[in-house]
Amino acid sequence: MLVDIEAAIRSGKGPGYERWAKVFNLKQLSQAVIWLKEHGDMSYEDLQKKSNAATANFNALSVQIKELESQMAANGELQKQIVNYAKTRAAYVEYRKAGYSKKFRAAHETEILLHQAAKKHFDELGITKLPSVKSLREEYAGLLEQKRKAYSSYKQARDVANSRICVKIVSKVLLISFRTLTASSVSILVDGTLEDEVGILSQAKL
Repeated sequence: MLVDIEAAIRSGKGPGYERWAKVFNLKQLSQAVIWLKEHGDMSYEDLQKKSNAATANFNALSVQIKELESQMAANGELQKQIVNYAKTRAAYVEYRKAGYSKKFRAAHETEILLHQAAKKHFDELGITKLPSVKSLREEYAGLLEQKRKAYSSYKQARDVANSRICVKIVSKVLLISFRTLTASSVSILVDGTLEDEVGILSQAKL
């Protein structure tokens, strides 16, 4: 994974960090050069396809994880509201029996507000029959397991996408002049040229 040096400098990193980042990026790009030499029969078009496929897979897994996290958050919120509803039901029943007395409400305002908030949450979701907390916990456990598996695949996809993009960056230079590639040529990359690919790499961080 390449370091986005310009972004780091904008965030306040000093000259020492910049020097380290340039060396780090050089090492990363050197590995990409070695990979290219070992796979010299691969065309730039092939690299482009592999890079695009790896990035698409990474992005798809990112979306999947966010969706799972959203479902987990909704599940957790529903569990909380069901518990609040059950705990405050008795107080709210007494509140109704008291004719919605202001005095009773003042004495039990916290319970009443929690009960009303829970009822509003159910109405917004269109729930007419409450699920059991046990079933929701089982569902949450299933979502968590899906997220763990997806995250494992996500990390692998991130590494693959990063390596493919590094190779694609270097291959652009090699297409210009493979035989005359020098440290100064690579330093152009390190200093932030080809920002589209470097930007993708920086966005792939967790």
